[in-house]
Amino acid sequence: MTYNKSIAAFAEAQKSIPGGVNSPVRSFKSVGGQPLFISKASGSKVTDIDGNEFIDYVGSWGPMILGHTHPDVVAAIQKTAAFGASFGAPTLLETEMAELIKEMVPSIESVRMVNSGTEATMSALRLARGYTGRDLVIKFEGCYHGHNDSFLIEAGSGALTFGIPNTPGVTKGTAKDTLTAKFNDLPSVIQLFEKNKDQIAAVIIEPVTGNMGVITPEKEFIEGIRKLCDDNKTVLIFDEVMTGFRLSKGGAQTILGVTPDLTTLGKIIGGGLPVGAYGGKLEIMNELAPKGPVYQAGTLSGNPLAMSAGLTTLKLLNETENFYSDLDAKAALLEEGLQNNLKELNFKGLINRIGSMFTLFFTEEESVNSFADVCKCDTNLFGQYFKMSLDSGIYLAPSQFEAGFVSIAHSEKDIENTVKASYMALKQLKNK
Repeated sequence: MTYNKSIAAFAEAQKSIPGGVNSPVRSFKSVGGQPLFISKASGSKVTDIDGNEFIDYVGSWGPMILGHTHPDVVAAIQKTAAFGASFGAPTLLETEMAELIKEMVPSIESVRMVNSGTEATMSALRLARGYTGRDLVIKFEGCYHGHNDSFLIEAGSGALTFGIPNTPGVTKGTAKDTLTAKFNDLPSVIQLFEKNKDQIAAVIIEPVTGNMGVITPEKEFIEGIRKLCDDNKTVLIFDEVMTGFRLSKGGAQTILGVTPDLTTLGKIIGGGLPVGAYGGKLEIMNELAPKGPVYQAGTLSGNPLAMSAGLTTLKLLNETENFYSDLDAKAALLEEGLQNNLKELNFKGLINRIGSMFTLFFTEEESVNSFADVCKCDTNLFGQYFKMSLDSGIYLAPSQFEAGFVSIAHSEKDIENTVKASYMALKQLKNK
């Protein structure tokens, strides 16, 4: 494949946009080469401005669970846009969205819409601090909760990809209020509670990580965190911006059987448009202005376009029989094919998957269950594999430290072609 138009477009973009992109991982910096400029998408495919078509496992980083340009979602956006994109005033769509979220996620008794996952997590954190009257928060190595200052300490996603987990611009005062524990290491959490008795406002965690690759929590670990929060009157926040409505109707918390106090949402609830939300126990949510003293606002929050796209998406997920079992079956077929490739070629690597989220790790470790395990992965090898896959028409996330996503639009033929392309890429790497 040739990418001449994308190369030229990237050169032009760098004249006006820092690094040529509006979100760092898009730059392809960690995998080498030039980023693709996408012109259109449909179903399981994206097409770049050079006319190259790819089977897409990025899915706009998670939202496209139905596939791209689903006709019902497109029609909903078009219909709503005809009446106005934003009013800065309440609409019936916002209430309908809130009621549907409450129905699908039982732990959410009240919910507020915002404009991004970052807004959702930073607002949930402020709310937890206001509710408890405490300052400290515990987060986990490798978990990414957006680019709010409090979360860029030992962070995942782009921060991990670019090796800057403690980014310049975060003040020492902010950093000292953020305590970092180890994912799947309960003693590290216990230790922080013991050292900071009655000072911890919240524990925030990706219940299933996607921002250092896909890692599921051990049962003792996630249940232990719930008990620690109960015992210490600390707010437990599940960041389900990525996993919410992706792993099940009720998100990761339903699968894990652990109920958080607050949940942050994003991605899928916007149907591809910018959106976020946070919600949880009524007692906590009632602390928000205008009902309570904790202030948070947003001019475009709950805008009609995002609400209509998100509502249409959630209704399809909620009402389509066997949606999640069918989606899981597609992802399982992909996992099986990729695992077989690794085994047949005696290649050092493994697949972590839960539901329709997956990561292929290039590692000599027998398992990847923690940030320390992730840091042992071969990023150079992944970069080579990424380029070979791209040239074979497979569009993966341009980082070893991200999740891949299967949509309901992926066909068995798509998966078969992906497995074949992966085999050829691995074989070439093996022969180097």
